[in-house]
Amino acid sequence: WSLPNAERYALQYADGRQTYITESNRRDIKNGSILRLTTSPDQEAERLYIGIQSKNADVKTDSLKKLASLSQDVTFAQEFISRNGLKQIYAIVEEGNDAGEMLAHTLKAFTELMEHDFVSWENLSTVFIKKIVSYVNMNAVDASIQQLSMSILENMVPTSRLFFEVVRKEVTLDRLLTHLQATNAQLQLKAMALLIALLLSATDAERRGRGTGAGRWHCRASTTDMLDYLREKNIRQFIHKNIIHSSEPLRDEMAHYLYVLQSVSLNLREHRMKMSMDPYSQEQRDLLQSLRQTAFESESEAPAGAFSTERRRSLCAKEFRKLGFMNNSNPAEDLRRAPPGLLALDNMVYFSRNTPNAYSRFVLENSSREDKHECPFARSSIQLTLILCEILHIGEPCSETAQAFYPMFFGQDNFFEELFCICIQLVNKTWKEMRATQEDFDKVGERLHQEETLAVPVLELREKLKPELLELIRQQRLLHLCEGTLFRKISSRRRQDKLWYCRLSPNHKVLHYGDVEEGVQSPPIESLPEKIPVADMKMLLVGKECPHTKEKSSGKQNKDVLELAFSIVHDVEEYCLNFIAPTRYEFCLWTDGLNVLLGKEMTSERTQTDLDVLLSMELKLRLLDLENISIPDDPPPIPKPPSNLNFCYDFSQAEQ
Repeated sequence: WSLPNAERYALQYADGRQTYITESNRRDIKNGSILRLTTSPDQEAERLYIGIQSKNADVKTDSLKKLASLSQDVTFAQEFISRNGLKQIYAIVEEGNDAGEMLAHTLKAFTELMEHDFVSWENLSTVFIKKIVSYVNMNAVDASIQQLSMSILENMVPTSRLFFEVVRKEVTLDRLLTHLQATNAQLQLKAMALLIALLLSATDAERRGRGTGAGRWHCRASTTDMLDYLREKNIRQFIHKNIIHSSEPLRDEMAHYLYVLQSVSLNLREHRMKMSMDPYSQEQRDLLQSLRQTAFESESEAPAGAFSTERRRSLCAKEFRKLGFMNNSNPAEDLRRAPPGLLALDNMVYFSRNTPNAYSRFVLENSSREDKHECPFARSSIQLTLILCEILHIGEPCSETAQAFYPMFFGQDNFFEELFCICIQLVNKTWKEMRATQEDFDKVGERLHQEETLAVPVLELREKLKPELLELIRQQRLLHLCEGTLFRKISSRRRQDKLWYCRLSPNHKVLHYGDVEEGVQSPPIESLPEKIPVADMKMLLVGKECPHTKEKSSGKQNKDVLELAFSIVHDVEEYCLNFIAPTRYEFCLWTDGLNVLLGKEMTSERTQTDLDVLLSMELKLRLLDLENISIPDDPPPIPKPPSNLNFCYDFSQAEQ
C-alpha cells in the first residue's frame, strides 16, 4: 500500500490470539481469516517498555494490561525481552509497591513471556522468588494474584534444585491445603498443580530426609513424609468428597493431577516390589511365620517340648503346603521372584491381619478339599500381586498426559492392600465355581498360545477371513475420526489449558480442526474454522520424526509424549499439523485412520490386537458345529474314480 515508514506497521489476526503475521507464519494464513493493520511488534514493545516505567498509575496499568495480552505472541515477546523488559518486570515485583490489578497484569505478563523459553528460569533472584512466595502465603491478597503466583512457582520448581528447596521451605503445606479447600475452582486447581510439582521434584536422596512435627512439614523432605502428612490432614477424604464428587464437572487438568497423586502414592511400593526375600532377615522370616501361625493357631499351640525338632519341621512344611507354597520346606524361595518380591508377602500379611476371618476361611476351605482342587493361597497371592502391579503401573514414571485415575483410590485408605483382599477372595470363589486344579495355572498360559497349534485347514480359513475383518477395522477407524477427538497443546515444560478439536468430514475428504474451550465435548464441524483437504495430505510422521518433538529435544523429553506424538505433513513438507494424543488408544486409532486415508497399511499394535480378537470370535462361530471333533492336519485322500459312469443322469434328454 506504499505506506511511509512501512517498517513501523504489521498485520495481525483480528480474532483469537491476535498473532502478528511474519515471514515465518505468513503461509499459514487461511482463506477467510480477518487481518488488521497495527503497530509493528518492535514499535509496540518499545512503547510498552516505556509505559510500564511511567509514574502515572493509569498509564502504567494500561501498559501492563496490554503487555500481558501481547506477550502471548512469540514475535512481540522476543522484541520486548531483547529490550531487557523482563528486568523491569522483576523490579515491579521486587519493589512490592504495586498491588491489585497492576500486580495481576505484571504477573500475567511475566508468565506469558517465560512461556516462550527465551530466558532461563534460573536467572530469577531469590528476592523475586520470595516475593512470589509471599503472595501465596498472604491472606488478604486477590485470588487472581495467588493463582498466578502458584502457577509461577509450579513452573519454577522442576527447573532447579535450589528453587525446589526454596519453595519447599517457604510455602507451608498447610497453606497449600487451605488453597486446595477453597471454593474458587481455579485457585484449587493451581494449589493442586503446585503440590504435584513439589511431589514430583522430590529426589531419591530426599526420601531419606529427617524431621518431625506436623507444623514443620518443610523439614520433612521425603515424598513418603509428604504423603503421610497429607494423610494425617485427611486430604484423601476431601478430594473424594469435594473434588471427585463435586457438583461441578471435573476438569481435565485436575483429572491429570489426581492421576499423578495416585501414581506417586502407588509407586512408594516399588521398593518392596523389586526386593526379593532375604532368608536371613529375621523380620521377613517373622512375617512369613505369622502367616502360618494365624492360619493354624490351634495346631501350633502345643508346647515346645511336645514335638521333636524333626517332627516340628515336618509339621511346619505341611502347614506351608496347605498355605499354597510351592517350596513348603523353604517357603522363602517362592518369594525370591521380583517383581512382585516382598510386596506379595506384605499383601498376604495384610490380608491375614486385617481380615482374619476371611483369611482363615480361605485356608480352612482349601485344606478340606481334595488335594487336586486346593486353591494355593500363596501361589495365587504372588501371581495376583504381580498382575495388580502391572494393571496399576507400579514402578513406571508418571505420564505427562494421562488423566485415568481410580475414584476408589481416593475412597479408601490402603487402596492397594484392600484391592488385593477383595481380589484374592474372588480368585478363591472363581476357583471353587470352575472346580479348578493346580494344573489350571499352567493351562492359562497355554491358552494364550493355543492358536499357534491350530490345524492347517483352520489356519487357511483364518487367512481367508483376514481381508474382510481388516476392512471392518478400517471402517471403524474412519468412523472414529469422523466423531473427532479433543487434543491438548503441551509446552516443553508443562501441560497447558489450551485445547483443540479435530474431526474428519462425513465424506472423508476434509480434516476440520480448531481451538475450543474447556468443557466442550463434541463441537459441530461448522464451528471448527481450520481445514486440511485429505487430498493435500502427503505423509504421516510419528514419535521422534515429528517436528514438535524435535523442537523440545533440548529439554527433558518425556518418553510418554514421544509415544503419543504424530504429525500430518500437507501441501509441501514444511507444513505440519502436530498432535499429542490423549492416550495410546487414541494414538493408535488416529494413526491407523490417517494411514487409511493415505492409502497405506494400518501399523499400530491396536490393529493386530483387534484383528486377533475378531478372528478368534469369527473362527469360534464358524467352528461351533465341530466342537469336540478333531480336525486332521491333512485333508482326507480323494477316492479313485468309479469303474463306469452309467449312474450319471443326462439332463439334456430330460429337458427335451
